Amino acid sequence: MVLVLNRTYFPEGTQGVLEWNGTIVCYTIELPWLGNQRRISCIPEGEYILQKRFSPKFKWHFLLLEVPGRALILIHPANDAKLELLGCIAPVTKHTGIGKGSASKKALLKLKALTKVAFKQNEKVILKIQFKKETL
Repeated sequence: MVLVLNRTYFPEGTQGVLEWNGTIVCYTIELPWLGNQRRISCIPEGEYILQKRFSPKFKWHFLLLEVPGRALILIHPANDAKLELLGCIAPVTKHTGIGKGSASKKALLKLKALTKVAFKQNEKVILKIQFKKETL
């Protein structure tokens, strides 16, 4: 299973559209691109394997494996990148501003439901992060 995250970069934050098979699953918010600096930048574009992860704080969410120069990069709920993220990705139901969104927990539930069968069948779940190319 390959999920595609198309990003748009702004000085205040990074906006994304997460798709599967050309259909929008949810939107995303992240910190701005600041050269992959830990805790203050979004991660580099590329392909990452997703793994299910549980923590008392976020319950079931996702971990991105083998992020260059980074560790514990998660997909977890958050509605304000600057206040709630340290380099992670937050799914949101809609964008409400640069680096801001709403109904993040609802968006994460949708993403978990979509990937459930793939994980159950031990299928690789890959997140492909790329720059959103403008179309004319």
